[in-house]
Amino acid sequence: MSLAAASADTGDTAWLLAATALVLLMTPGLALFYGGMVRTKSVLNMLMMSFVSIALVTVVWLAAGFSLTFGEDAAGGLIGGLDHIGMSGLGPDSVQGTVPTLLFATFQLTFAIITAALVSGAVADRAKFGAWLVFVPVWALLVYVPVAHWVWGPGGWILEKLGALDFAGGLPVEIVSGASGLALCLVLGPRLGFKKDSMRPHNLPMVMLGAGLLWFGWFGFNAGSALGANGLAAAAFLNTLAAGCTGLLGWLFVEQKRGHPTTLGAASGAVAGLVAITPSCGSVSLLGALVVGLTAGAVCSYAVGWKFKLNYDDSLDVVGVHLVGGVIGTLLIGVFAVDSMTGGAEGLLYGGGLAQLGKQLLAVVVVAVYAFAVTYGIGKLIDVTMGFRASEEQEQTGLDLTVHAETAYDHGVLGHGAPVSSSVVPHAQKVTPQA
Repeated sequence: MSLAAASADTGDTAWLLAATALVLLMTPGLALFYGGMVRTKSVLNMLMMSFVSIALVTVVWLAAGFSLTFGEDAAGGLIGGLDHIGMSGLGPDSVQGTVPTLLFATFQLTFAIITAALVSGAVADRAKFGAWLVFVPVWALLVYVPVAHWVWGPGGWILEKLGALDFAGGLPVEIVSGASGLALCLVLGPRLGFKKDSMRPHNLPMVMLGAGLLWFGWFGFNAGSALGANGLAAAAFLNTLAAGCTGLLGWLFVEQKRGHPTTLGAASGAVAGLVAITPSCGSVSLLGALVVGLTAGAVCSYAVGWKFKLNYDDSLDVVGVHLVGGVIGTLLIGVFAVDSMTGGAEGLLYGGGLAQLGKQLLAVVVVAVYAFAVTYGIGKLIDVTMGFRASEEQEQTGLDLTVHAETAYDHGVLGHGAPVSSSVVPHAQKVTPQA
């Protein structure tokens, strides 16, 4: 992608400004989604892991991440150069396509932020906050940045050499976060009481609110990736809505067969559908989007249970939803891609044969293996040098109190007044804190 000066289009710029704000909102939305899914004793820690990712990734991206991702290729499609280190050479008049380069860089920054935040869900309840502060910037530079260059950067080997398609981040966001989450949860090991104690979400309304904010922000994520206010953005917008809906229905269908459709299932199913349509929203027709979402919702509802059979403690189902959903969406491009969306490439069902499917499969395997291996190495290095896992005492007491000296809920106090005896609180208002 050339960073040469040109003239920015005001309509495209206005849309991308809005889309950037939408995608940034996804990380606070994710914080609420994850925060509601953990137990009361670690809610604030979960929120903090997402919020601090915004600050850490922003600094890294502005210092070197943007240049290494979107600078001119410097290593045969593997990494960009340092022409724009510290955002040097870029100003208000610099243009990327039809939008200001600084806006394009900020839009892409929001993708890097939420990818890092997503990984935290795999190690909820048991990671040292200090270790997370070290992990995020190192991981962003060594894992996210190279893969993003492969997929979207000028000369990146996945897009320009292999010819695999990824419209909005199935590879660098969904598969990278899922594979990285799997690596980290193996480094840290399972939570105390895994497969023994009840670890149910403590606040399902918070989960639903977070899912709603994620869905809202996802329109900026996917439709914004058209980088313009145009028909492709409109198609990606509609595909995103459709896949989120069928993902929700697919998950609930599986739960209904088991006996009880749940609010957590509805939220998770919608996210699974949105995950899967992320890479394919700019490549498939509306019919394809409906099938992609439905497939992801149903398959991911089963995938979240694999951790109990395979004994890896993916706390908040990053692997089961983001890795599996990302793989489904990326591979189904090779089945449902249509010429009217891609401008050339076609999937198996539209006369394209197996060629595009093979390209998608190779990209999935390489990215997943790379993200897993490098993340595992980073995690192990941090673990042996400063320790990545919280102490047993911290984990049992809760990270909110032991790490942040705060609690999300004070069940002994009503408002800010003096403690009130439980004998004067109506039974319906009494709350029993979860472990």
